[in-house]
Amino acid sequence: MYQLPDLTYDYAALGNYISKDIMQLHHSKHHQAYVDKLNKALDDAPELKDQSLESLLRGVDSLPENVRTVIRNNGGGHYNHSLFWQWMSPDGGGQPTGELANKLVAQYGDFQGFVDEFTAKSLSVFGSGWCWLMPDLSITTNANQDSPIMQGSEAPLLGLDVWEHAYYLDYKNKRDDYVNAWWNVVNWRFVEQRLHDSE
Repeated sequence: MYQLPDLTYDYAALGNYISKDIMQLHHSKHHQAYVDKLNKALDDAPELKDQSLESLLRGVDSLPENVRTVIRNNGGGHYNHSLFWQWMSPDGGGQPTGELANKLVAQYGDFQGFVDEFTAKSLSVFGSGWCWLMPDLSITTNANQDSPIMQGSEAPLLGLDVWEHAYYLDYKNKRDDYVNAWWNVVNWRFVEQRLHDSE
């Protein structure tokens, strides 16, 4: 049985940028619903319970048809959000250092060039979805709760949830204000660790 992961910070800890109300709703309601529906789908396909979540998602197109869409949507939601909480920190923001910083400068000219490109891609997502920084430092997007690993790619280094439920209470329909605020809480140490682990 999958479980909702605990946060390493309080719901109010990102309050200057992402409010306690948003965090509580997003984590305890939306993410919990993904976990509950994923577990229900696996009850309906017990032969899949021995597989890891990443394995299920990497092979999502070959899953039994009666649970494929539910696992894609809710397994993807659980996987993406479990990372998303770690990509934010009350001590976040600023700029990365070391190898990650050097690679971003080499790829995008300077750190602001990367921020501008990632922001533009985030704002280009039509409807609900995610924006990702990949291990090769490319930036890509997915609709809904899809993840790059569903297309055979490596796991992303960084991801931003641009579903309206991630920001509507704070920013209404102004996704650009949300994305700009989010840069102030990005946990670059976690991103740097993921880059190291991917090499």
